[in-house]
Amino acid sequence: MEAMVKMYTLSTCSHCKTTKKFLNDCNVIFDATDVDLLQGDEKQHALNEVVKYNPNRSFPTIVIGDKVIIGFNEKALREALGIA
Repeated sequence: MEAMVKMYTLSTCSHCKTTKKFLNDCNVIFDATDVDLLQGDEKQHALNEVVKYNPNRSFPTIVIGDKVIIGFNEKALREALGIA
């Protein structure tokens, strides 16, 4: 079974774009939320989610199963996803 990947990103963030490209290149199915494009309660809810995983609120915040990866870290992503 493939790990569910949830990612909190910003539409303008280069590290977020790099992470999305890496996951796409590896054929990983992921759910990305561009927090800066949300409004009102939806945005607040997303920020509350980010803070649970990453109190610094930096992006991207990537949740894979019970692992949380902050920023683009190819080695950590490969390990969490079981990609050689």
